[in-house]
Amino acid sequence: MKLIQSRDNPFFKSLKRLAESGRERRKTGQTLLDGVHLVEAYEAAFGPVDTLIVAESAQVGGEVAGFVDGREAVILADALMRDLGLVDTPSGLLALIKTPHANATVNRKKDAILIDGVQDPGNVGTLLRTAAAAGIKQALLSPGCASPWSPKVLRAGQGAHFVLAIHEECDLAGFMASYEGTTAVTCLDGATSLYGAKLDGPIAWVFGAEGQGVHPELIAAAGLRIKIPMPGAVESLNVAAAAAVCLFEIVRRRLG
Repeated sequence: MKLIQSRDNPFFKSLKRLAESGRERRKTGQTLLDGVHLVEAYEAAFGPVDTLIVAESAQVGGEVAGFVDGREAVILADALMRDLGLVDTPSGLLALIKTPHANATVNRKKDAILIDGVQDPGNVGTLLRTAAAAGIKQALLSPGCASPWSPKVLRAGQGAHFVLAIHEECDLAGFMASYEGTTAVTCLDGATSLYGAKLDGPIAWVFGAEGQGVHPELIAAAGLRIKIPMPGAVESLNVAAAAAVCLFEIVRRRLG
């Protein structure tokens, strides 16, 4: 196994660019996974990762050492692993992968989740995880969203990325105009209760950032305006929580 100790090492520099730049990830079609769980989820869907990268101290004992036992890996000095700054608490194991589904086609006849300007990586990852758990197969993200293939979004997604077709920098209004099902947005003005709304057939749900909400032009374009009844003293929900309520109401209806 090769040990890398210098910040001037070309491979380390390439990892650093991938860790920090969404543009670099899009240009190269690659990203980095952090942790055994994500690597296992990727390999269950697509087979072996391109390259395993292990922190020097993680080679002895523990989950990471057991996972990489007998496999080829690049060893990074601990200081270099920390310098990558992928997540707040690095696991000691990274994997370099090709970004899945990069050429997937948007399907205008199937369920979808549309994410409008959500910048928090944890919320984007949780939205993707919730959509995947509800059986949705595609996600469209507008410009201004957190990069879905950033390490923090990947960690929050917990493997959802590998069962979703994820489309970045999308024209959500254009998709909604040509969508062959129902488009639904959560808002307050002129909205129908989620539990009384007609929600038949394929649905494309639009969710926006908590502060700004969904952009007005997308609200105007939606076929349904939905509100979640909240009889308590709190006026709003986190976007990921709101999405979970809406998506699993559809699951409840479809499963009877």
